[in-house]
Amino acid sequence: MRLNEKTKQEIIPRIRRIKGQIEGIERMINERRYCVDIINQITAVRRALEKLSLIIMESHIKTHVVEAIKSDEKTEEMIKELTETIFKFIR
Repeated sequence: MRLNEKTKQEIIPRIRRIKGQIEGIERMINERRYCVDIINQITAVRRALEKLSLIIMESHIKTHVVEAIKSDEKTEEMIKELTETIFKFIR
């Protein structure tokens, strides 16, 4: 199962923005910028990655998990997989 087109169109610009932020962190380090400024930028990237994960997770639940429950195929397996993914995400 793959990401639907709507989700893909939503996340690609976010990924590009995160890429730019990471390149910005590298520049900040090379320019020997103030440590707190670098940490603040890293925090912004972490938050952006968390948001990206939540968007993908929501899409997964709305499509793949719902389909599995409706069809009653692999429901337990899907719920276990989703639960494990959530636990990894919140750690």
